[in-house]
Amino acid sequence: MTAQAVPSDTGFTGETANDRLKKSWDNWFWGSIMAAVLVHFMVFQFWPQMNAEDVSFVAAEMEAIELPPEIEIPPPPEAISRPATPVIAEAEVAEDITIAPTTFEDNPVSELPPPPDNSGNADVSTNPTFTPYTVAPDLINRNDVGRALEREYPPLLRDAGIGGTTRVWFFIDEDGRVQDTRVETSSGHAQLDDAALKVADMMRFTAALNRDKKVPVWVAFPITFQVR
Repeated sequence: MTAQAVPSDTGFTGETANDRLKKSWDNWFWGSIMAAVLVHFMVFQFWPQMNAEDVSFVAAEMEAIELPPEIEIPPPPEAISRPATPVIAEAEVAEDITIAPTTFEDNPVSELPPPPDNSGNADVSTNPTFTPYTVAPDLINRNDVGRALEREYPPLLRDAGIGGTTRVWFFIDEDGRVQDTRVETSSGHAQLDDAALKVADMMRFTAALNRDKKVPVWVAFPITFQVR
């Protein structure tokens, strides 16, 4: 093949697109720098001013709490000794010994003595004393008493697993109302005794009877606090 000459009237000068890009590079570079400067200037000039928020705080004044007195936990009880082995006595018992039978015919109910009349005696409500009755008072609000036992249990003793039983005297009038309460036997802890008296004040009973007559009586009931 023979080479053909390119006619001169096509206008081709031998300059490529890469050559034209190189010539215009300086214009593009400085134009971009000026545009970036202008954009940054506009941003700093017209952007809203921002202020840091106050994050300071004030510490609350600390209050000293008085610790409750230390509770002395009693030592565990001593182990119960094993009962002695029973020994059969060698005494001889006569075979003709008989015991007379006891029947209601010999002791009829109709011959019981009448209830005592306390109108002329001292007031029995002043101090715990024996008061005869044939029907004992009966507790009628057991659910309320159960909730009171949980509510009045001293938290320090309950958390330490300390319990006890306080035996309380109750003076119950003819209508079954508790008029007076006193500690008969302490539990060994004054806090438990105080809590037992609070529970005792809300206990309600039926009236005691001596035969068919309502009578005021002194009775003693145990009140026990224990961790379940």
